[in-house]
Amino acid sequence: MLNQDEISLLQKKLPFWEHLTTTQRDALLAGAAPARFSAGQSIHCGETDCIGLLIVKTGTLRTYMTSDEGREITLYRLEGGDICILSASCVLEYIDFDVSIDAESDCELLMLGAASFARLSAENVYVELFSYRLATERFSDVMWAMQQILFMSFDKRLATFLLDESAKTGSNELHLTHEQIARYLGSAREVVSRMLKYFAKEGYITASRGTVTLADRKGLRSLL
Repeated sequence: MLNQDEISLLQKKLPFWEHLTTTQRDALLAGAAPARFSAGQSIHCGETDCIGLLIVKTGTLRTYMTSDEGREITLYRLEGGDICILSASCVLEYIDFDVSIDAESDCELLMLGAASFARLSAENVYVELFSYRLATERFSDVMWAMQQILFMSFDKRLATFLLDESAKTGSNELHLTHEQIARYLGSAREVVSRMLKYFAKEGYITASRGTVTLADRKGLRSLL
């Protein structure tokens, strides 16, 4: 059962709300539930786990793909206020690639169940249009990640990542392990370690266990 604040959030974040009938609104609310996930917990894993639409209240989600060799490639991350549609991929007829979604930090979500959301999409064209518009936006994020992997040299990708993380957190001190950075960039930990060692040698960063500190932002930007 949702409280009034959660219902208000649905009304705010779902542009099709005003186009739903009373029966459809009741069905949507009946299929919705709040959920909490701890940092590192798996939320969605491929086509076998279609859990429905996710609205992020607080925290960060990481959406990624895993290669046959077990290497993870981060596609994008979602913050408070964002909506995840690929967790409801079973509702989208023409989306046939699998992604996994983990809680990167402790998260509070609103979950709209796949079954009720699928019925609404079939009944209401506004819901269907919303689903595909949102899927198109996320697919653009996926293509940006693929473009970086395929066409951008690793030193540029790493410099871009470090600068983006610094801007996001508002700090030059990033609490990230080499393994975490490798997962975000779809690379091997050894490759990340070698490049960070080079950056440190050039004076762009300083590194300690679990922490990378930006020492020369201008130098990092010169690599882009």
